[in-house]
Amino acid sequence: MKPKRQHHAEKHIIDKRVKNTSQKKFWESRILLFHKEKTMSQKKVQIKKTLGQQTEDQLMKYILDNQIAIGEKIPNEFELAGIFDVGRSTIREAVKGLVSRGILEVRRGDGTYVISTVYMENDVLGFGQIKDRYQLALDLFDVRLMIEPEIVTWACRKATKEQIAKLRELCNEVERLYKQGYNHIQKDIEFHSYLAKLSGNMVVERLIPVINTSVVIFANITYRSLMQETLETHRAIVNSIEHKDPVGAKCAMNMHLTYNRQVIMEFLEKKKKVRKNHEPDDI
Repeated sequence: MKPKRQHHAEKHIIDKRVKNTSQKKFWESRILLFHKEKTMSQKKVQIKKTLGQQTEDQLMKYILDNQIAIGEKIPNEFELAGIFDVGRSTIREAVKGLVSRGILEVRRGDGTYVISTVYMENDVLGFGQIKDRYQLALDLFDVRLMIEPEIVTWACRKATKEQIAKLRELCNEVERLYKQGYNHIQKDIEFHSYLAKLSGNMVVERLIPVINTSVVIFANITYRSLMQETLETHRAIVNSIEHKDPVGAKCAMNMHLTYNRQVIMEFLEKKKKVRKNHEPDDI
């Protein structure tokens, strides 16, 4: 019911039930106050983004429009302030926002670098706040190994022909984008998200942000290595679901995740060796 119509309806009820004039005025004033406070509360909810948040959105758009690739440095604070015509404190706030979303990484004494081009708008689990991306990636894969092989077995039982056709379309799109040299990460995310939806389990669907974050972090850490294995296991998963083969689908998903997890383990080992080589010798 619209506010004005609701107010008239409430006034009609007061006129009908309350005979005393002073009491009528009292209740009418209370209703007016209630609606005024409600309107003010709604306005507070609809407050516009701060200048820092607006600049964060503009900076993300700038990164995408200028095709600043993962591993490349963005302009310094002073230059960005000139580009967006804002103060340097606003730029710092915007950069901090993109750092928390896993887009940028500030390297002290060197500059600010792009580490992802996929904007995680709903980082409800706070993964963007975790600094050790390698360990986070590994832990995410461990969680995915617990749930995704089961997801595909459910998909085998529940997926319709139309849904399988859409899944194959996503699989083909990932492959097409990769072979043409385009960013395929968003489609890869859609592929895994759609698999989770095919499970028909509402709890699993709410775990999609975990899967999505894992896909993004893996791509950023490994710079999209292991793509041939990824494409082959994607196809094997779709084929198994199409043939209603839960064992085949489960094996293909296990293989897909194990390949990727092994790459993360290798990167972690390299990181540990580099760190050890830079440590001062004991005296």
